[in-house]
Amino acid sequence: MNSYKYFENRDCRYYPCHEMPENKGINCLFCYCPLYALKDCPGNHRYTEKNGKSIKICTDCTFPHEEENYERIIKILSGLDL
Repeated sequence: MNSYKYFENRDCRYYPCHEMPENKGINCLFCYCPLYALKDCPGNHRYTEKNGKSIKICTDCTFPHEEENYERIIKILSGLDL
């Protein structure tokens, strides 16, 4: 396990923030999802409407917390025009 790709903060007051499959840890590196602003991110999200605005709901998404998705997230972010 590479610490630049993965770390787990079991002392966080929000840990665990998502239910993960059995025998899987939570990668806290992307605690705030860097893909949240993307309309078509690869995670498990849905949209709801509130006060006439569309709001992205990521409660059931574990994509940024799965260790094996680090490279994919970095690749997606590398292609963004920031």
